[in-house]
Amino acid sequence: MEERRLGPVVGVGTWQTFDSDVVLARAIVAAASLAGVCVYDSSPMYGGAERSLGEALDGRRAESIVATKIWTRSPEQGQEQLQRQLEWFGGHVDVEQVHNLVSWRGHLRWLEGAREDGTVGRLGVTHYDSSAFTELEDALRTKRFDVVQLPYSVRDQDCLERLLPLAHELGVAVIVMEPLGAGSLVRRRPAREELEPLAEFGVTTWAQALLKWVLSDTRVDVAIPGTSKPAHVAENAAAGTPPWFGADERAYVERLAG
Repeated sequence: MEERRLGPVVGVGTWQTFDSDVVLARAIVAAASLAGVCVYDSSPMYGGAERSLGEALDGRRAESIVATKIWTRSPEQGQEQLQRQLEWFGGHVDVEQVHNLVSWRGHLRWLEGAREDGTVGRLGVTHYDSSAFTELEDALRTKRFDVVQLPYSVRDQDCLERLLPLAHELGVAVIVMEPLGAGSLVRRRPAREELEPLAEFGVTTWAQALLKWVLSDTRVDVAIPGTSKPAHVAENAAAGTPPWFGADERAYVERLAG
């Protein structure tokens, strides 16, 4: 369902980066804006990241897509979290996700009400652990969610068997967390000459190769690497433009990753 697509684009993840550092958040958002990046993912779980992101988006909120989360077992506390988010993000949350499936059934009805009244654009559900993928499938099969967020990388392909096909079947947009393996995939980089076969795809760095590998899966909408370095934002963003890898290029990146 094309109207549900968000990308394919590279976004900005705020886990373990923004916290309460408004200066850093502003620097990252400024670099992202210059690079054409508009999707930001956050959560109440990420310390002060939501508030920092809200301040950093001052003057840029209209051009941005904010995907944040509800993270509590209590529907009442969840509604309080949403109210704070609305204050930080200009009265609207573009994508509201139930973080790690926590009490998703209990939150769903009131979240649907928020979607109906326009304070929330799309509803999503997330989990980082493949052991929870069966329950994540159950949530998607209700057909009441528009977005799913899951881990997917060269070394983590557990979502391939059932979750990505199901999201595609249902027309659910896919946000990929940890596309760089939470940083582990970029600690050992191939030699520059090993990346040369990917140059015609606009790839000049190993991180770009890994991100383009993810986004070249046509079922993926957004990849959200986290970074604390503004220079990396522009580099990462370049992976969100065509041309896309074919099967041969994706296999080559997998071989480079070992």
